[in-house]
Amino acid sequence: MITGTTDLASVLAGSGFRYLLAGESWRGGVLLADDVPVVSAGEETDRSLTVPERATFVVPRVVDGVDWSPGPENAPLSAKGQRLHVKLGVSLRRGETEWLTRGRFLIYDAEPDGDVINVAAVGLLELINEARLISPYQPTGTFTSTLRGLVEPALTVLVEGGLVDRAVPSTINYDEDRLGAVNELLDAWPAEAYVDPEGYLHVTPPVTSVTPVLSLTDGSGGTVILAQGSSARANGQNAIVARGQDSSGAQVQGVAYVTTGPNAYGGSFNPLPVPFFFQSPLLTSVGEAQAAAQTIRDRRRRETAPAYSVFMVPDPRIQVGDVVSLTSTRLLLAAVPCSVERLVLPYTADDNLPDMEITVRSLA
Repeated sequence: MITGTTDLASVLAGSGFRYLLAGESWRGGVLLADDVPVVSAGEETDRSLTVPERATFVVPRVVDGVDWSPGPENAPLSAKGQRLHVKLGVSLRRGETEWLTRGRFLIYDAEPDGDVINVAAVGLLELINEARLISPYQPTGTFTSTLRGLVEPALTVLVEGGLVDRAVPSTINYDEDRLGAVNELLDAWPAEAYVDPEGYLHVTPPVTSVTPVLSLTDGSGGTVILAQGSSARANGQNAIVARGQDSSGAQVQGVAYVTTGPNAYGGSFNPLPVPFFFQSPLLTSVGEAQAAAQTIRDRRRRETAPAYSVFMVPDPRIQVGDVVSLTSTRLLLAAVPCSVERLVLPYTADDNLPDMEITVRSLA
């Protein structure tokens, strides 16, 4: 969750506020425009996607005699490495505005449409996704140095404490999929990674906390307009098998079972194991394989847990991965801890502020 003041939290929990957007365009560390004249914009972030973030912007083609059309290499809205730095502002009761850095987005395309320009942008992981390896990559260092070798200088890697930086086996050889190699490395470590609003790749130990950072309710005084549930059987594996090999070439294996929730092994979902297999030469001991299996199990259990769509007053502090508490009289939910898996956040408002939509999954 993006950190804000207690004044901001109080205003967002109230009945109304002014909502502001500030956008800058940068290319190669050079500021091209300090105030992009956006008339409407929004963000859609989905944790299940390879590159989670998408953002769209509508900009007038001509403002005060300035033509914002893309095309030239250094035009603020061209897709030649330009990045949009987005801040959202909320007016406080004492007349001040509190600004939150929402994110940095890579312009993917920009197309004129009559008197406006439609701009589509993506998260910075697209830099890694599109950068295929043109020759086999054989790391010789540690997990941290391998990750940096795959990612930098496109993104700066920040590794938090709590992760054991062990050596990478000499047999590792990555072919073409750079981002696939990053994700395999994270699963085998095990670790999680996300691009923060300032554009850094944060690498952390797997998050297991279910302590909510925000309470959402459709009851009296709440900001939730509507909450509704959904359910699906797909991807309900209840046994995660992680395999690798030790220095002698013998197979090592770790297994983690889903033991709680509706998909639990041996329960009504299926009394037999429904396995998901993860294979990586980065796993060289039973302990490493077991840790990877447990991390993958927890992630997949979260991804298939009961889901709820929540429509609410926009809160620019919320990010995917946040844990929130959901109370709904309509759905008979009482302070259920949930993780935010997807969000649709409006950046602009005309006469009425559009609803924010988030998809959360139960952690109970």
